Amino acid sequence: MTRTTLLLICLVLFAGAASAEPVTLTAVDGVKVYGEFWPAASERAPLIVAFHQAGSSHAEYVPLVPRVNRAGFSVLAIDQRSGGSLFGGKNQTAAAVGRAASYDDALPDLEAALAWGHAKAKGAPVLVWGSSYSSALVFLLAAKHPADVQGVLAFSPGEYLGAPNAVHTAAAQLHVPIFIDEASSKDEIDAARSILNSVASTDKTQYTPKHGVHGSATLRAERNPKGAEENWTAVLAFLAKFKPAK
Repeated sequence: MTRTTLLLICLVLFAGAASAEPVTLTAVDGVKVYGEFWPAASERAPLIVAFHQAGSSHAEYVPLVPRVNRAGFSVLAIDQRSGGSLFGGKNQTAAAVGRAASYDDALPDLEAALAWGHAKAKGAPVLVWGSSYSSALVFLLAAKHPADVQGVLAFSPGEYLGAPNAVHTAAAQLHVPIFIDEASSKDEIDAARSILNSVASTDKTQYTPKHGVHGSATLRAERNPKGAEENWTAVLAFLAKFKPAK
């Protein structure tokens, strides 16, 4: 894929995108959590709360949001306290905290974002979307707040957290629709399958792409030029079940 083609794809994706609204939240331990919200056109739109991978920020989702908005979903993406400048964005939350944070430390950030999203959705479905380490945390988040989460998307999940089998244990408590995507490598495929097998829900999908890369970056054309579209097809098919009837 040429640079010109990638530029054209980006221009198409950003066409008609909603304007980002800055959001500042406060986690239960007092940490300020920064992010952005992109509303969909419909006031009845389902809402996705999106979390980034290690060393990253909500910038991981900026090129993905227009397509998700066009599919009929609002998006809140935050900077967790465990993150950095991957994908070219500044992680404001991590910068304000000013010290290293573990993956587990970020769970209160996810909880603050979920609470905000649940209130904002006003009864519409709320989905949580995780990438790499946050795809482990979304299982814990959904298990801890079952009434507030109607669906889970996990990109490259694994047992990345401090407690042994924490993700499998949380997965066994989930009864909502689950979608798992991962890089096209045996290690990631096996890890994802093991977690999915633990999920209590009967509505669960593991998509194994022919071309996939780690985390939500599998949907970014510049990171996964051969496979972004096939991954998008699977993701949008899963999201379609949450769109309200017209």
